[in-house]
Amino acid sequence: MDSAAKKILDKLKAKKFDPVYLLQGEETYYIDLISDYIEANALSGAEKGFNQVIVYGKDATMATILTHARRFPMMAERQVVIVREAQDITDLNKENGSKLLLDYLNRPSPTTVLVLCHKHKTLDKRRELGKKAEQLAVSATFKKPYDNQLVEFVHGYVAEKNLSIEDKAAQLLAEYVGNDLNRLANEINKVLIDHNSKDPIDANEVMAKVGISREYNIFELQRALINKDWLLAAKISNYFEANPKKNPAIPLVAFLYSFFSKLLAAHSVGDRSSSGLTAALKINPYVAKDYVNALQRYSHDKTLQNISLLRQADLKLKGVNSGSESEGQIMKELIFGLMV
Repeated sequence: MDSAAKKILDKLKAKKFDPVYLLQGEETYYIDLISDYIEANALSGAEKGFNQVIVYGKDATMATILTHARRFPMMAERQVVIVREAQDITDLNKENGSKLLLDYLNRPSPTTVLVLCHKHKTLDKRRELGKKAEQLAVSATFKKPYDNQLVEFVHGYVAEKNLSIEDKAAQLLAEYVGNDLNRLANEINKVLIDHNSKDPIDANEVMAKVGISREYNIFELQRALINKDWLLAAKISNYFEANPKKNPAIPLVAFLYSFFSKLLAAHSVGDRSSSGLTAALKINPYVAKDYVNALQRYSHDKTLQNISLLRQADLKLKGVNSGSESEGQIMKELIFGLMV
């Protein structure tokens, strides 16, 4: 778990609530996790009816939000005001709205817990509000995790449920989903629903629950591309075409685009050993050898060309200049083009 999120949650679990929380950044998982915990636990069920307000930024001005925040709680120790999508507050980035919030941060109501969920970006630190807000509130900025942090996240998430997962299974989930933590948590939950044993979750269980074929999946396709194994790539391509619902093409293209984008970055790394690439690309050591092998088979120019082919395929799959080609035909043409 992110260290800043853990620090905030540990304090909340000890029933210590601060007047203002500013949760911001690209990674929305922890913003939701903390705000949901406050929503569920800051007040009792009986207190919530009169003392909990949830507003959405696009529907509110700063003056309206702060009017809620300055009210006194009714027959409760505190009240809670949660602002979802706070980045969309209509006047947040205007002088008047910024000044109102800054004034409140300097003198917050001691009986209110105000939670600002500022998603996908951060306050502009060139402005006075952006410079001072982090000092005046409990503030945390959450960035998208690097690929080499995802396995640790999977292990931690499963451990919180008093269960364990094998390294290979955790790596499989991390590779399959990528660094979208909300989606990664959802996929882990799919696996956990029917896992009744105290034995560690293994890779076979992950593949069965998440819907990954043991023989023909995106990981095997990537390895076939890396090794330029034409026969295996053709078999996987045919399987994907015959099972489009289990293997939607757009996520497959996105997965391969991510791989070749990292491979392009790998071409500029001085130390191209597994350890050198692990450090430079922020990838898991488990997959670093794939990049070492790919560097031997795909030149810098070919890697650039493949990125272009993947972009073109993505547009075709979304209906741009696709003509009468089916999804399966587009993918077969793409796979051939990536290896030729």
